[in-house]
Amino acid sequence: MTILDFMYYKNDTIIIREFTPQELHLFLDLFKNENVTRYLPYKSPEELKGMFEKALSDYQEGPLSRWGIFSTQNDDFVGVCLARTFAENTDQTEIGYMLRENYWGKGLGTQICKALACYCLDADAKKDIVALTDLDNIGSQKVLLKSGFKRIENLVRENRELAYFILQES
Repeated sequence: MTILDFMYYKNDTIIIREFTPQELHLFLDLFKNENVTRYLPYKSPEELKGMFEKALSDYQEGPLSRWGIFSTQNDDFVGVCLARTFAENTDQTEIGYMLRENYWGKGLGTQICKALACYCLDADAKKDIVALTDLDNIGSQKVLLKSGFKRIENLVRENRELAYFILQES
């Protein structure tokens, strides 16, 4: 297994790492807050459990999956992030994240986006990194712009028009 087969990122504020099977409750609880999920399509508890189980199995396949974000200060669960093959263009890798509400507005989104972009580029430098947000999710759009992404044309997924961002070559 090479370093690129698994995600582990740590700075002074956060750790991004694989979930353990015992952390399913953390993942499920994140989706119970309507403010956190406001801009996401509804998923049933069964669908969410399936997403978590797929993340665990993806760790064996590498390098893309969903990971937990934890505080370096107190090991508190902060949120979840992901990197996956972009459904609309398999030559691109899509990133995303969700944070518990008490971690909003602390600059963590920018740290996470930059960490995910570096990880994805290390895994496959030929693939562009992209992200989507709800048109009304101005906070996440600002995070993406601050992280070096450029907004391009909107994209429609599952009958929803979404803001579409691509990471600019530096």
